Amino acid sequence: MSDPVNDILVSLRDKVMGVTESTLATVDGLVVASDVSKTHAESMAAVAAATLSLGRRLADQASTGTLREMSAQCSAGHVIVTAVGERALLAVMTDEGLDLAAFRREMPALVAELGGILDSDTPD
Repeated sequence: MSDPVNDILVSLRDKVMGVTESTLATVDGLVVASDVSKTHAESMAAVAAATLSLGRRLADQASTGTLREMSAQCSAGHVIVTAVGERALLAVMTDEGLDLAAFRREMPALVAELGGILDSDTPD
């Protein structure tokens, strides 16, 4: 039986050139699902949660609204941390060939789909 969350993570890698790995985590740094081969998912979840928390604080201090994303552009790619509602995040690792336009097109629907799955798994 297929895991719908893992299928979404794999589909992001398949749809967007340059996406190499991804980890879905809670905002407190616990792994929900991951599509990784070289990154340590638990470490990425913890650091991404800290990044998201810092970004939310930064957005609050700047009065710029709700944080959507934090990114690091590195010499060999990107690490992009996207909020998935209030309780989760998606950390996406890429190589230098990231198709940023395709990434931007795919992310809103992907985040909404992940958020819907997470919300349906959590009692009110």
